[in-house]
Amino acid sequence: MCYIHAMILNSLAVFAIFLALAPGPLSAQTTTPQTTAAQPRTPVARPQTPATRPQASSPYPEPATVPAKPDCNGIPCEDQQPRTIFVPSAPAPTVWPIHDKILWGVYLVLAFVAYAGVFILRKIERNTRAIEAMAGAAQETASAALETAQSALLHAQSIVNAERPWVLVTAEPARGGDGSFEITATNRGRTPATVTLALDQVVFAADEAHLPGVPEFKPVESGARFVPVILLPGEAAILKTVRREDAEALCGSDEKFASIESWEERLYLCGKVTYADLIAPSGKEAHETNWCCWYIHGKQRSALVPAGGDEYNAHT
Repeated sequence: MCYIHAMILNSLAVFAIFLALAPGPLSAQTTTPQTTAAQPRTPVARPQTPATRPQASSPYPEPATVPAKPDCNGIPCEDQQPRTIFVPSAPAPTVWPIHDKILWGVYLVLAFVAYAGVFILRKIERNTRAIEAMAGAAQETASAALETAQSALLHAQSIVNAERPWVLVTAEPARGGDGSFEITATNRGRTPATVTLALDQVVFAADEAHLPGVPEFKPVESGARFVPVILLPGEAAILKTVRREDAEALCGSDEKFASIESWEERLYLCGKVTYADLIAPSGKEAHETNWCCWYIHGKQRSALVPAGGDEYNAHT
């Protein structure tokens, strides 16, 4: 767009310069050439008389003598023509009206303004192109810097995730071997963790497909208080112990216990552990670990195996 404006102003400048250089109307006096008629000279007749000499007798007749024409300075007088000499008068002085002077000055000013406008527009066009090039280079530099920053952030996040604590929950048989099971939280990370909350509840369903989509845990009773537990890397803590004789109490009624023994329904133990990084700055969001197990109550023996989908075994 700037280039088009520059070309238009350049054409206007050329037109203005052409008008400025064109000659203005000049006032001149019309002179009529004066003619001065030269008076013809009066020819002076000089008679020439032929010399008289004696006639000699001759048997032949003599030719007639043609009289000589009078001459005027060696030229026959009848061939003289009057000469007309034209003397031009001196040219009148050129008169330049004030209107033409003002118009010429205006044209000159317009020519300078047009030239300055074209020069400024070209300067602006060059500066605009330079700014666009700089902006493109800056954008490319910013994009590269952003990509580098994102890569550095991902790398730092991977380092943080590798160095942070990871608390996993597992169900293992108790040491006594009497059909009891221990639900244990173990720190598998590289830094200490503080377990701030542990919740669990019982869910009855026909199978895993009939479990609620998102586990919902009941809030802690007002009288209960969980004591925070610090887990060093590789250290474990028992969250809950499930014994065989506790199955009826977990069912809450004989009818539910009978349906569990006959496998009409299944008993699931679900829970959540909330913990924080011990060396992380204060105010950082805590991590969570969900766990779910299916309690199998047989005629003589019992079992506790992992169950549930991703929602019931999520880690943050």
